[in-house]
Amino acid sequence: MRDRPLGSHGRQTAPKPAPALCSSWATGKRRGGRKLITLPLVAGGCLWPCVPCSLSTGKSKEAEIKRINKELANIRSKFKGDKALDGYSKKKYVCKLLFIFLLGHDIDFGHMEAVNLLSSNKYTEKQIGYLFISVLVNSNSELIRLINNAIKNDLASRNPTFMCLALHCIANVGSREMGEAFAADIPRILVAGDSMDSVKQSAALCLLRLYKASPDLVPMGEWTARVVHLLNDQHMGVVTAAVSLITCLCKKNPDDFKTCVSLAVSRLSRIVSSASTDLQDYTYYFVPAPWLSVKLLRLLQCYPPPEDAAVKGRLVECLETVLNKAQEPPKSKKVQHSNAKNAILFETISLIIHYDSEPNLLVRACNQLGQFLQHRETNLRYLALESMCTLASSEFSHEAVKTHIDTVINALKTERDVSVRQRAADLLYAMCDRSNAKQIVSEMLRYLETADYAIREEIVLKVAILAEKYAVDYSWYVDTILNLIRIAGDYVSEEVWYRVLQIVTNRDDVQGYAAKTVFEALQAPACHENMVKVGGYILGEFGNLIAGDPRSSPPVQFSLLHSKFHLCSVATRALLLSTYIKFINLFPETKATIQGVLRAGSQLRNADVELQQRAVEYLTLSSVASTDVLATVLEEMPPFPERESSILAKLKRKKGPGAASALDDSRRDTSSNDINGGVEPTPSNVSTPSPSADLLGLRAAPPPAAPPAPVGGNLLVDVFSDGPTAQPSLGPTPEEAFLRFVCKNSGVLFENQLLQIGVKSEFRQNLGRMYLFYGNKTSVQFQSFLIHVDHHSVELAVQTKRVAAQVDGGAQVQQVLNIECLRDFLTPPLLSVRFRYGGTAQSLTLKLPVTINKFFQPTEMAAQDFFQRWKQLSLPLQEAQKIFKANHPMDAEVTKAKLLGFGSALLDNVDPNPENFVGAGIIQTKALQVGCLLRLEPNAQAQMYRLTLRTSKEPVSRHLCELLAQQF
Repeated sequence: MRDRPLGSHGRQTAPKPAPALCSSWATGKRRGGRKLITLPLVAGGCLWPCVPCSLSTGKSKEAEIKRINKELANIRSKFKGDKALDGYSKKKYVCKLLFIFLLGHDIDFGHMEAVNLLSSNKYTEKQIGYLFISVLVNSNSELIRLINNAIKNDLASRNPTFMCLALHCIANVGSREMGEAFAADIPRILVAGDSMDSVKQSAALCLLRLYKASPDLVPMGEWTARVVHLLNDQHMGVVTAAVSLITCLCKKNPDDFKTCVSLAVSRLSRIVSSASTDLQDYTYYFVPAPWLSVKLLRLLQCYPPPEDAAVKGRLVECLETVLNKAQEPPKSKKVQHSNAKNAILFETISLIIHYDSEPNLLVRACNQLGQFLQHRETNLRYLALESMCTLASSEFSHEAVKTHIDTVINALKTERDVSVRQRAADLLYAMCDRSNAKQIVSEMLRYLETADYAIREEIVLKVAILAEKYAVDYSWYVDTILNLIRIAGDYVSEEVWYRVLQIVTNRDDVQGYAAKTVFEALQAPACHENMVKVGGYILGEFGNLIAGDPRSSPPVQFSLLHSKFHLCSVATRALLLSTYIKFINLFPETKATIQGVLRAGSQLRNADVELQQRAVEYLTLSSVASTDVLATVLEEMPPFPERESSILAKLKRKKGPGAASALDDSRRDTSSNDINGGVEPTPSNVSTPSPSADLLGLRAAPPPAAPPAPVGGNLLVDVFSDGPTAQPSLGPTPEEAFLRFVCKNSGVLFENQLLQIGVKSEFRQNLGRMYLFYGNKTSVQFQSFLIHVDHHSVELAVQTKRVAAQVDGGAQVQQVLNIECLRDFLTPPLLSVRFRYGGTAQSLTLKLPVTINKFFQPTEMAAQDFFQRWKQLSLPLQEAQKIFKANHPMDAEVTKAKLLGFGSALLDNVDPNPENFVGAGIIQTKALQVGCLLRLEPNAQAQMYRLTLRTSKEPVSRHLCELLAQQF
């Protein structure tokens, strides 16, 4: 949104209402599923001249359609009539077509007449032409070249009204072809000294639209230094548009625009220090230029604090002024006034947090946000909590944030909005340190009992991290984790209870307490399976420490654990069997009882191989091995190597990109002695082993963590090459990527910021196997990951294997497709990918790179045989020929490689012209074989090709010719 001139009282002056017929369309209402667009009014009247009222006011839908069809027939006859139409009539009929389209009816003519209107010298006619093109002309239309010529004429006319219309059209259509045609001209118009303010404003926004659509088309040059000086322009609209453009450009090329910092500070200072009457035309409810102020503050967040002392001092003065104005009584009770004022305030606080170098400003920002924590507006409370989460990570403002702990705890308990409660939990986590850890953990545990299911797992992870990091004694840590399992066992991941077992194993002073506590917890009638896992491991290792108490004697311990056995999953039963064999070593008196359990038919003949194998091996071990051997094999687990915790890594993956800074609290308690040996929890790429390996799969130290795959990197480099390759481009469209696979079998089929899909395939005769690799490029797990291959034909048989429903951040999953070609086909199968990322549904549909030439079998033949077969395939329908211009440099070796990749055999010494290429092959299908001969004649001088294919089936000839021609 940009600042617009306003009335003298701070309100925007409303235009006079349009006639009743057009009022709904002038405001952009949707009807018939059509494009929503805000339509301007022609000066002095309605946009729709001479549109009959009966078009949209029929008594029924049928009557309206009948009236519309009659009008369309009349317009078509006018366009095709012998009598030439004048400009007004042409404008009238084009306007009617546009109105009919917006009523929900298809329009398939009138496009050329709209293009002709662009050459008119009358504003209203040109405006209707541009409006029609912006709404109805497709970016791939054949008329784009004619439109581009008309736009060039208007841009060169130096008529500001016509130039603005042309720039608006470029921005609305935004096609790549338009970008290629005008990306170099628009910057010149933008920085030209004789350009009107309205033209500069339109040019800046048009260039911004093209840059967002195709960044590679906008060239950086000397104009970049000049566009920065637009921040000093007298026209506020030009400044606002320029700030939007520079903010976008500097994110990719910060060095080219670093001089904008001083100019932005200067402009911001003038706005902040001005009164509401100084910028009367750009004052919104007594707030001077709020949109421009916000944009300037966001621009400054793209750079570090200014190095120049004068500029930095002026900026600090601006920020203090904004904080001071926030304390002043409001000048209006209108919500628009408070919204504009708070927008500037929150953006100012974001800039203060970004710099993180001014302690006074940080504390003042924290105190200001504290006032919003109890505001009646839910949005303000949410934004205050979110901003304070970031402030809590600063050493300058952490203590100030802690003073609001009671207010935040109350918000966690009483807020109605779940998103606000989640931000309150985030803030409690961020402000936690050794002085308040017990209070915060207890409050979060209390809240966990009634927390929303959507955030329970996140709360569990945070409690586990805080309990481990700030534990004052080990018994409190054990109590906290067991309480966590009791309250929210379903949401306690393996990383959490694995971690508590590592710590208990490594600390002799807590092992007896942990055994006693978990034994008491297992006596509850309803006991979560995670509690059984923890109890099974701890009692199997340290149950002897509480065996002296008759209430927890060895038989009682075994009986308590075995009472849970039949209720548990296979993995937990496997762990309990390992606990039983440990009991035989710790408590010989239980040997007979445990051997009876292992000897039971339900164990020795268990349908699960893992349980059956453990029962057989443990029974044999306990029967054959001597006491010394048994004690050696089943001795107590040694201490685990001190290593980084994976709980924080899981929390960061769940929070998504950008959460690392909010979750990183390394700036506090650097001298504290953490439970885990002082190792700060950081992400670990080592996956935790399954419980079915020894007791918990933690006997050996983990292998070194592999370096994490960088976001945007090539997740498939190890699949497609023996060495490192360049990062794949995000540029090719799915159609371009599909065409690249016509002559190759491996590569990247699709890639965006979230997902990369790679392909590796092999084909032999009429059979093929394709490996699809789905790489998650983010640090957030993909949920509900669903793949569907739709071929809708009897020509292909495709068998697929299911993939996991979740794909972890930075991970890659593989899917195998078996393909059989039954008959010749023209349409490739479609691959549909659907998943949820960060709660948002994502979907895409791609063409699988399975084309008819993949089933080519190259055939060698002599020149005589080739020409004989060529003459046999001489029917007109058996030949397909295409003459086309080269789209790539004409290199003989590259051409040869593409033809071989296409699947045919290249025949030497067959064509009299040695520069021509001749090939032969047979397309193998289950039903029949299709012979194919091809001849490619390059003309380097004319940069043209002539391609001729002859096959025994007409559709195959045309399809192969089209596929192959697109490769050159």
